[in-house]
Amino acid sequence: MSLMLRNSFKALRNNFSCNAWRAASASGPRQPLISAEKRLDNTHPQFTERSQLKYARRLVVKLGSAVITREDNHGLALGRLASIVEQVAECHLEGREVIMVTSGAVAFGKQKLAQELLMSLSMRETLNPKDSKEFDGATLEPRAAAAVGQSGLMSLYDAMFAQYGVKIAQVLVTKPDFYNEETRNNLFSTLSELISLNIVPIINTNDAVSPPMFIRDDEPAGGGGARKGIPIKDNDSLSAMLAAEVQADLLILMSDVDGIYNKPPWEDGAKLMHTYTSDDINSIEFGKKSKVGTGGMDSKVKAATWALDRGVSVVICNGMQEKAIKTIIGGRKVGTFFTESTESASSIPVEVMAENARTGSRQMQALSAADRATAVNNLADLLISKEQFILAANAKDLAEAQKSGLAKPLLSRLSLNSAKLKNLSIGLKQIADDSHKNVGRVLRRTRLAEGLELKQVTVPIGVLLVIFESRPDSLPQVAALAMASANGLLLKGGKEAAHSNKALMELVKEALSSVGAEHAVSLVSTREEISDLLAMENHIDLIIPRGSSELVRNIQEQSLHIPVLGHAEGVCHVYIDRHADLKKALHIARDAKCDYPAACNAMETLLIHEDLMSGEIFNDVCNMLKREGVKIYAGPRLNQQLTFGPPAAKSLKHEYGALECCIEIVPSLEEAINHIHTYGSGHTDVIVTENDAAAKHFLGSVDSACVFHNASSRFADGFRFGLGAEVGISTARIHARGPVGVEGLLTTKWILNGQDHAAADFAEGGSRSWLHETLPTD
Repeated sequence: MSLMLRNSFKALRNNFSCNAWRAASASGPRQPLISAEKRLDNTHPQFTERSQLKYARRLVVKLGSAVITREDNHGLALGRLASIVEQVAECHLEGREVIMVTSGAVAFGKQKLAQELLMSLSMRETLNPKDSKEFDGATLEPRAAAAVGQSGLMSLYDAMFAQYGVKIAQVLVTKPDFYNEETRNNLFSTLSELISLNIVPIINTNDAVSPPMFIRDDEPAGGGGARKGIPIKDNDSLSAMLAAEVQADLLILMSDVDGIYNKPPWEDGAKLMHTYTSDDINSIEFGKKSKVGTGGMDSKVKAATWALDRGVSVVICNGMQEKAIKTIIGGRKVGTFFTESTESASSIPVEVMAENARTGSRQMQALSAADRATAVNNLADLLISKEQFILAANAKDLAEAQKSGLAKPLLSRLSLNSAKLKNLSIGLKQIADDSHKNVGRVLRRTRLAEGLELKQVTVPIGVLLVIFESRPDSLPQVAALAMASANGLLLKGGKEAAHSNKALMELVKEALSSVGAEHAVSLVSTREEISDLLAMENHIDLIIPRGSSELVRNIQEQSLHIPVLGHAEGVCHVYIDRHADLKKALHIARDAKCDYPAACNAMETLLIHEDLMSGEIFNDVCNMLKREGVKIYAGPRLNQQLTFGPPAAKSLKHEYGALECCIEIVPSLEEAINHIHTYGSGHTDVIVTENDAAAKHFLGSVDSACVFHNASSRFADGFRFGLGAEVGISTARIHARGPVGVEGLLTTKWILNGQDHAAADFAEGGSRSWLHETLPTD
């Protein structure tokens, strides 16, 4: 490794800092390891949420036999082991202190011994065929295999870590080492010294000389009868003791299952427990031990809870999962997180919320259209009758946002007032009035044959996940659309609107309870990372992001298995044609840019026909925008024509989302259309002209979700379109496009009514024949 790269690693380590959880140790030299007795008297604040795990500085990572051993139990899974080494090295180079507890010596030794024995057996068969015996690798002595494999295992680790410039040291232990006070102190003194020297200790049991640790069950004796440790029966308990002794922040137990299940994972009804507290012990049914290692899931839970009692956060995960260690430290929902947080324990898991939403969707489908309309009308009425309750909650959000310095456009989105609530209520009433045309509407009827009739009817998509930022008015809009379309709904709002969202959600629950489906809509207020929600393909059918282009783009990139409905950018154009009316052009351009510049349907680029440059319209438009406080940028063509014009635009495909816009000139209508296709986002584009032929050509040629003639781009909105509200605006070409109301939240299913029909009846010579007769849908 080059000197420059080594210095970069050192700089990275020096720059690494932890939050208040580790402020003392992060700012000073590495702290000496502390005995368990002192630890119990001086415990540090424990991580209660996964998001805090990124602050873990000292880690103990235990690799179970099943994780690093091949399926044939004779050799190591080198690819998997290399990935784990890479993650540990990255943690180390970030400045974290990592101790590894590893299995694998026996498996590695068996591989080497098997090769030697096969060669020896082949030689004996050659010399004396009558004396040949069949080789059975399972008969190899484990202690002999460990003796052969230990050196090879460490050589492998040394070579792997060397690729990252990381030094390692082997620490061999046996069970008696923890019972003797002198060897115990020596062990932890050695670990402390190795960590201070920037070396990763790798601990494994000396299986060549000691019996398997799970045979005995006695406990270490401590001075004065004090208990110093957990009964060491396997590498799980060994790791737990080490983690407690060295005051580790996090213990990661890597197994061959995804985490703790309420019953053996291969049994029906088994569910992964993402969070575990000590109260859960009576609700778990443990299965058999690992087929490779000595410790089963029972021992892992006991070891984890023992470490948790001593202030160590614990995650049990599947070590075969890609990037498991880094994903855990990143706060993602991987494996089972052990915590004593009463808040985490009492909160409803988001998976349960999703299952409730699925059930709630089916309950809503079973209701009549009138009952669904009643629920939406109730919500509309509550927005008016509970106005003071809502505005009081919103005032708390606004006060906190102002203290944190939230940008003015976002403050505007966050703010609620009487007028907004009144418009929301009107929109919800529109949704209720149209709800009878939604679920169960017959789109097609066909008489396939005598007595065999086929119908295509509308049904809800299922469970929706809507993620929105700083716009609490989105919550009742989306909830009403879900109720009217009988969809289950999970809502994930921005933290800046937490009080408003909570208050509005109470009203949604109240409206749903009137029809007995209060669990159909839920607010995900836990601190799950969005990336965790995007991985719930078994629970969520469609994701709808509403917020910044960055949010939408990130969700579209991260969601690999769940469809995403939305748009990443709103680069909208207004084209002022050579035949435009000056007064109309000024009025439309002002509204498109200045009415709500942070909206996705606001104008970002103003295109002007070059014939207008010599007249008044160009100067009048520029002066109007300047009076409104709009900062103007020039496109390439405009920039070439003006000696002292506005600064050049850095990009023609940019969503400003503020009082800023680009002005560009085009030589023709066709060039305006080409510009829109080249730099637009397919959202909303406008032509201002008195020439009907030009307008017709523009409307037919521009390939955007919304195309307008002599109207502001701000009309691209579900409420303004008469949809009541929108869940978002889609620029996709599959499913819904443009402002998406109830129609975009429906799919279809086929219903076939027959008598005793069989497909074979329609074969050649059969008793029945096809009709395929189209029937009215009324």
